[in-house]
Amino acid sequence: MENIRFDDIEKLKTKISDTFGPFGPQVEITQDMINKFAALTGDHQWIHVDVERCKRESPFKQPIAHGFLTLSLIPTIRAVTDYQIVGFGNATNYGADKLRFTAPVPAGAKVHARSRLLGVEKKPAGTQMTTEINVHVVGQERPALIYVMLVLYHPPMK
Repeated sequence: MENIRFDDIEKLKTKISDTFGPFGPQVEITQDMINKFAALTGDHQWIHVDVERCKRESPFKQPIAHGFLTLSLIPTIRAVTDYQIVGFGNATNYGADKLRFTAPVPAGAKVHARSRLLGVEKKPAGTQMTTEINVHVVGQERPALIYVMLVLYHPPMK
């Protein structure tokens, strides 16, 4: 594992790639997880939580996960890269340049993710890294979620 300082812009830029890295670990999206997410967020839309109605009326014939549930699993399913960023004080989620829910994630499916570094920029508050993460239902070529994530790495506090 290569250690790269958060403020070594030129070295970080060598990790920018058109190619996605390998998939990370798989996680099963259970109906229980979907139900708990619905309870937490207040999103009880039937396409997520009503198994019997889904069998009758949904084009998917079963419940599907909330898109934001899938997004929230990225820290768990994201692939490990061949480098790690070191020397920063903290890292903050700076937002998204793109977020698309492109395919359903059925209850009972397993998901995994892969990523690629798109950009590195020096900012007044630190170093901003732009990473594209694709979440796939295991066995599916088309991603279920495409997320271009911005993370700002801040220097240590003095």
